[in-house]
Amino acid sequence: MADPSLPPGLRYLPGYYDREAQEGLVAAIRRVVADAPLFVPRMPRTGKPMSVRMTNCGPLGWVTDRERGYRYQPSHPETGRPWPEIPAVLLDLWRAVAGFQAPPEACLVNFYDGEARMGLHQDRDEAEFAAPVVSVSLGDQCLFRVGGLRRDDPTRSFRLSSGDVLVLGGESRLVFHGVDRIYPGTSTLLKNGGRINLTLRRVNP
Repeated sequence: MADPSLPPGLRYLPGYYDREAQEGLVAAIRRVVADAPLFVPRMPRTGKPMSVRMTNCGPLGWVTDRERGYRYQPSHPETGRPWPEIPAVLLDLWRAVAGFQAPPEACLVNFYDGEARMGLHQDRDEAEFAAPVVSVSLGDQCLFRVGGLRRDDPTRSFRLSSGDVLVLGGESRLVFHGVDRIYPGTSTLLKNGGRINLTLRRVNP
């Protein structure tokens, strides 16, 4: 049953992955990071570093820098190598919850330490808005904020825990959302703490 307090089209699937599955996901992401190291994205125009570190897997990866801004590209901005493949377990998740025939083309990997944040934003750098954004939380809890289609729409916040899945689709595909804070020490999944967020996206029609 849909949560009436959430925007239509936003599905919250708490505890989708149990502890064993979470550990398997972390191992898969470690292999991704070994091939495509985490880097610090920078804001367009100002060049201000974001507080998260990130990487990608899949045919395309989302990047941003001062000179060229937000975009998807087929290679790592620092190594120049193609992104590694999306792990099979995440492709299985997409098939199970996305309700979209074509596979994802990008999986963003964001790492939040205890001080990292993500301001309210829309995921609108893709050309295909009929496909949802599928998000997985691993590690420490965060306070997730979601609003409406305009930046000044009312928002609500709730905690996301390790193993939770969110699907932003339909009327909620372009809602503003962000991460207000991380709660250090709320999970033992990651040896050194912090939170990993994985977002699967279809970029092209």
